[in-house]
Amino acid sequence: MQIAFLLHHAYGIGGTIRTTLNSAHALAAHHDVEVVSVFRHRDRPVFDPGPGVRLRHLVDLRPGSDQYDGNHADHQRPAHHYPRADGHYTRYSHLTDRRITEFLRTTDADVIVGTRPGLNTQIALHAPRGPVLVGQEHLTLSCHSRRLRMTLRDAYPRLDALTTVTRTDAADYRRRMRLPGVRVAAIPNGVPEPTTAPADPRARWVIAAGRLAPAKRYDLLLRAFAHVVAERPDWRLRLYGGGPQRDRLRACIDTLGLYNHAFLMGPAHPIESEWIKGSIAASTSSLEAFGMTIVEAMRCGLPVVATRCPHGPAEIIQDGVDGRLVTMNDVDAIATGLLELINDEDRRRSMGTAARAHARRYDPTHVAERYSDLFTELATRRGRGNPLGTLRTTLHRTRGTLLGTAFTVRDTLRKAHPAHTRGPAA
Repeated sequence: MQIAFLLHHAYGIGGTIRTTLNSAHALAAHHDVEVVSVFRHRDRPVFDPGPGVRLRHLVDLRPGSDQYDGNHADHQRPAHHYPRADGHYTRYSHLTDRRITEFLRTTDADVIVGTRPGLNTQIALHAPRGPVLVGQEHLTLSCHSRRLRMTLRDAYPRLDALTTVTRTDAADYRRRMRLPGVRVAAIPNGVPEPTTAPADPRARWVIAAGRLAPAKRYDLLLRAFAHVVAERPDWRLRLYGGGPQRDRLRACIDTLGLYNHAFLMGPAHPIESEWIKGSIAASTSSLEAFGMTIVEAMRCGLPVVATRCPHGPAEIIQDGVDGRLVTMNDVDAIATGLLELINDEDRRRSMGTAARAHARRYDPTHVAERYSDLFTELATRRGRGNPLGTLRTTLHRTRGTLLGTAFTVRDTLRKAHPAHTRGPAA
């Protein structure tokens, strides 16, 4: 089976990039796999997709490159196909529209997989009949704007399948969007087994990693760690990552007097060699799409103290077995969870062992098996070359198109006559 992943860009650092390349590498053991990066910003990708995966790009933005497209006239014109409601809209252009459409019309792939809402929309609306169309959601439905949800509601019924990274989000899509005939499946991100030795439970370091952004609530972690230091001044915190809140967190460290106990380490790659410097990991997010850093830490043998935010952690951590789930946005609860493990080395050791064992279910080979089964099921149902399968596909896409049109007409009527129309908002 030929599988093509359409990715915003494959040359940077990010969870979607990492997990897409992990899945592509694992699938390449049994399938013909290609990763198509819309943009290329550097010569070599940060994450090596492996020898079995073909990697190519559509638009070259490398300064000094002979194929540089940054000054292309069409790249100065706004995108028409890429949805305005997607947060990356301003990065797309008439040139990306044209080259994505050309890729969709010329690819020999049996399965085309989009990896963000805007690309899923382009696949759904502009791919020709033939390939199985799969949209991946690496965020959550609840974090999308209402405008984007309306765009997706029109496009997603034309997909063959939609995958989310948590069961909770899959349930949200089934409940809140009308997707007749679309297979909605929860398939988590894959995290490979680290090549390092497991973490030492005697290490007196707490490790956290992720983008320094408001939703990660590292300000709460620092305040909680101030309580930890008051009781256990022999422990320290390392926080890895970059982002817009770095200066604010630096000021928070100074205000709390943690300059000898909490350290902003900056981005790190590979991260495995940093996880194992600690014996406890912390995740204090108010919003997670999945919790990839939680799985990374567990694979390195660290129990994780994580807030019980709406998606992700509770589907990964078995509370009291391989980590601790604590109340979200509660400094005292975070501090108590950390101190519970800090003050009990035997428990750190047993939970770390359990974390490492339980996290094996996220190995990319297992995740790839689930994708392979899904793709095979969809291709069989589609029946390429089978008249009945082709008819079934045509009817499904037509129903999706009619449903999207009906939603658009209804919304137009609501705007024109708000007092005479009723119904739940998307």
